[in-house]
Amino acid sequence: MLLVRRSALGFGGVARWGLRCLYSGDAAGQYQDTVLLPRTDFPMRVTGPSLLEREIQIQQRCGFDQLYTWQREKKAKKEYCLHDGPPYANGDPHVGHALNKILKDIRNRFEVLRGRQVHYVPGWDCHGLPIELKALGDLGTNELTPLQIRQKAREFAERAISRQRAAFQRWGVMAHWENCYYTFDGKYEAAQLKVFQDMHNKGFIYQDYKPVFWSPSSRTALAEAELEYNPEHVSRAVYITFPLLTLPAKLAAKAERWGDVSALIWTTQPWTIPANQAVCYMPKVQYSVVKRADNEQLLLVASECINSLASVLKTNLESLATFAGSDLEGGVCQHPTIPAKQAPLLPANHVTMTKGTGLVHTAPAHGMEDYGVATHFNLPVECIVDEEGRFTELAGPELQKKSVMTEGNATVISMLQAVGAIVKEEDCVHSYPYDWRTKQPVMIRASKQWFINTASLKDKAKDALQKVRVIPESARSSLLAMLDRRTYWCISRQRSWGVPIPVFYHKETGEPLLNKHSVTHIAKVFSEKGSDSWWTEPVETFLTPEVLQKSKAGAVSDYVRGEDVLDIWFDSGTSWAAVLPESDPRADSYVEGKDQVGGWFQSSLLTSVAVRNKAPYKALVIHGFAVSEKGEKMSKSVGNVIDPDVVINGGKDLSVSPPYGADVLRWWVAESNVFSEVQIGPNALNAAKDSISKLRNTLKFLLGNLQGFDPRSQAVDPKQMHYVDQYMLHVLREFSMKVTDAYSEFDNGRVIRLLQSFITRDLSSFYFSIIKDRLYCDPEDSLGRRSCQTVLEEILDGVSRSIAPVLPHLAEEVYLHAPGHDEGDTLFRSGWIKTSSVWRRPGLEEAVEGACAIRDSFLSSIPGCNAAKYEVVIAIEPGLFFELIESLQEEPTSTCSQLTELMMASRTTLTSSLPRDLPSDAVTSTGNFLINLEGGMIREESSYSVAAMPTPLSRCPRCRRYTSDEPDCLCLRCQTVLENAK
Repeated sequence: MLLVRRSALGFGGVARWGLRCLYSGDAAGQYQDTVLLPRTDFPMRVTGPSLLEREIQIQQRCGFDQLYTWQREKKAKKEYCLHDGPPYANGDPHVGHALNKILKDIRNRFEVLRGRQVHYVPGWDCHGLPIELKALGDLGTNELTPLQIRQKAREFAERAISRQRAAFQRWGVMAHWENCYYTFDGKYEAAQLKVFQDMHNKGFIYQDYKPVFWSPSSRTALAEAELEYNPEHVSRAVYITFPLLTLPAKLAAKAERWGDVSALIWTTQPWTIPANQAVCYMPKVQYSVVKRADNEQLLLVASECINSLASVLKTNLESLATFAGSDLEGGVCQHPTIPAKQAPLLPANHVTMTKGTGLVHTAPAHGMEDYGVATHFNLPVECIVDEEGRFTELAGPELQKKSVMTEGNATVISMLQAVGAIVKEEDCVHSYPYDWRTKQPVMIRASKQWFINTASLKDKAKDALQKVRVIPESARSSLLAMLDRRTYWCISRQRSWGVPIPVFYHKETGEPLLNKHSVTHIAKVFSEKGSDSWWTEPVETFLTPEVLQKSKAGAVSDYVRGEDVLDIWFDSGTSWAAVLPESDPRADSYVEGKDQVGGWFQSSLLTSVAVRNKAPYKALVIHGFAVSEKGEKMSKSVGNVIDPDVVINGGKDLSVSPPYGADVLRWWVAESNVFSEVQIGPNALNAAKDSISKLRNTLKFLLGNLQGFDPRSQAVDPKQMHYVDQYMLHVLREFSMKVTDAYSEFDNGRVIRLLQSFITRDLSSFYFSIIKDRLYCDPEDSLGRRSCQTVLEEILDGVSRSIAPVLPHLAEEVYLHAPGHDEGDTLFRSGWIKTSSVWRRPGLEEAVEGACAIRDSFLSSIPGCNAAKYEVVIAIEPGLFFELIESLQEEPTSTCSQLTELMMASRTTLTSSLPRDLPSDAVTSTGNFLINLEGGMIREESSYSVAAMPTPLSRCPRCRRYTSDEPDCLCLRCQTVLENAK
């Protein structure tokens, strides 16, 4: 042992004597057990089966399945209602489900954490053709009764619901899973009929014979939302002549020298020609009679189409006369294939010049605009096609029973060719509507259906939508455009699996019996017995004497029940009436994919506006679709489908498809830009796994340095803390407020970016590197160390809570290891990030950030060198900046001041000017710092100079800082720590 004199430098000139040990060999190893290194049993990495077991254990131990019920029973000042758009109960859970359900759960968990009572009832859309078709398989419907079909469909839906519900629970989705809603539940169906009744009473629901989208493959009418468009559909398009029988009066004089003239039309649906009732023109457009150079045929076409037609027909077209479209009034054409039939020339605004001839063949039973013309001019609406898409006897014996989409279409073309009516035939590749479930082409076909008059609701719906927040705002235009496109909504379907339209028909007159008395009673029966009762109960159950009397109807034997069921979009679109709180059936948010812009979002809006004159939601959140990492739609045939079950539990070959667990899936959802297409694949999942591993590393560091610390009894008051500790509380508060805002905006990606920036920049690169010496080497119970631990505990708590909505399993795992709470407590039952406004002290931020600016200048002056081997002289002119920095170091020179800690240097001297006798190896630099206090009331820019020079001090074998007077001797701080520990 040696008696050595401690250096008086930095200690006010007081000289003291003490003992410092000097041993040969590894001096640092002698003090290893005296350093307070991190200790925790929290694992940095959990993989494979142990990861899956851990997540399940956490779900069970932390009461994931009880959290929803707990928070519903807890008193809260505010409620947050997120209404669940029901997924379709027709298959296994897929990655699209994961994207949607996790996105909702992140928001719900955030709301629970910040003390709101969440209303979230998961639901399933259980009716409809897709379920019916899948349930029946190859059986078909001919051999089965409606009840048998419904039983098989119900069983199929229940199995799908069971699989999906189990997956949603495994993903950590918070709900009361024994209290979900199902559209096949009797009480739900009764609520739906109540909406139907209200809309019918107000005149919004009516029955009519008009053209609708019809699916021959499904044998039912379809709504616009049940269509998907195939841009590669190929049609046989033809140019057809309609000979003019009667010339328009205004053209009679001009036409004496013309000879025979034919109106030329173009169509991609030749099969509709037998149903033609008129040829339409645009009144405000110029038309011409042209003569073909190759055969002198005279054709009536729009003037602006002449050049394009000449190119198509490969001949010159000479214009003989040009006139206004309105001059065509009174003209009559001969039907090309039916000699006894004539087709008048009629004005119409739907005629366009973009393709074709400017004249449009009009078949009112097979076109929406055509039907409008027929209504205006009182034309017959004759449907010549049956439910299977075959020509009826009205089309004539040559066409009867032929499929209009195939052989029937070819036969019509042959008939037109036989009479010389076809001028040109060509294949046309264009966008064409398909049945969204059977993937087969649909047609437009007139039939007697039930409709909602959306035209009368459109303006009210638009007004209601203006009061709704749309995220992203760019989607609002699509919502409005979809409303504009829908003039009426066909809500009747010719199937068995659905809610029956509550109507009876008079056997002789066919008149419907449907009123508030009948529907109210039917709804009551459905509520008690379910809609199967429509088939199991006698008519007398529904048409009771009281109902008949109030309806002023005849005998019950005069009526037969209707066979149609309601569109499933009406099913789900009335969920607000069946599920939302009765006090205010309006949700804070609807959160669904962009396909619901014309689907559930719209059907919910229209039904709610019709009944209550307001939208059922305050905000719409519209996310994109999950696609492969190449941006492709997922397809089993392509082999790029990502199964969420395989993501969580691993595939058959774990080396190719390892188990990632639920939190990785949730991180992927949170990190993605969900407002565009969301890519998923091995790269995205591995990146998520790596991000969580880095996060675990940070959390492990925090937990390890809180070993033995109890914030309830050992926390330090912020006013007594080191400045950098107080500053980090300020940074934590800023972080927590930004995270709160991001969650509130459904911007989970920003939450992740804020978290990663906070950890990387504020913690790892700054705070952790500064405080390690104080944590490891100061006395265990010292004010400096406890100050630091108090902040670390606040940071651990803040980070844990900030990630909890995204990573509930990890957050609860951390909480199990964290100090400061009782056994059995869980994070989700203990609130959101707790911060205090007192953490922001005037001058604190400027002092620390000013010191950091000086440190940056210092480090830049010694690139690639270890700052701990240098001592620093900082020169600042007297003023406000000097006073702020002086608060970090009271002595002129110090090895252990807060300023030295921030500089991470060996020793720091603070002065008003740099000494003139600096060593030759000193490196100097200068800089400026702008002080901004009192909201800009105090602004002062100050300059500073920094001199960095290699320190003459030696490395302490215990703390490894260059603060010792002699080699292999303890520094003053470490000697004091060891002496006091004896």
